Amino acid sequence: MHCQTGSWGSYVPTTRTTVGDPLERIERLASENAVVIFSISSCCMCHAIKRLFCGMGVNPTVYELDQDPRGKDMEKALMRLLGSSPAVPVVFIGGKLVGTMDRVMASHINGTLVPLLKQAGALWL
Repeated sequence: MHCQTGSWGSYVPTTRTTVGDPLERIERLASENAVVIFSISSCCMCHAIKRLFCGMGVNPTVYELDQDPRGKDMEKALMRLLGSSPAVPVVFIGGKLVGTMDRVMASHINGTLVPLLKQAGALWL
């Protein structure tokens, strides 16, 4: 998919029927693609982070937690993982937790985001 208004890389509905620990599910989903964003569709900060990646030419895989029947459990697991609230947006690059909006923006500003994206195979420039 192209990153245009209302389209964020690969939107993946998370309605699979696998049962298990929400944190294990997050780790599995995060490791399946180069850039993974856990988001809530009505969140302005989530929108901004998706626009950042799309503007860089990266097609993130986006999991909209408010559209997942187990999204609340996943959101709580992300809050435990981060030790903070709110839990979204949360970005994983190369299967590794980068963090929320502040950590991603700090990485972008200090120049460490692009090398991470290149290393994960999400950016070729």
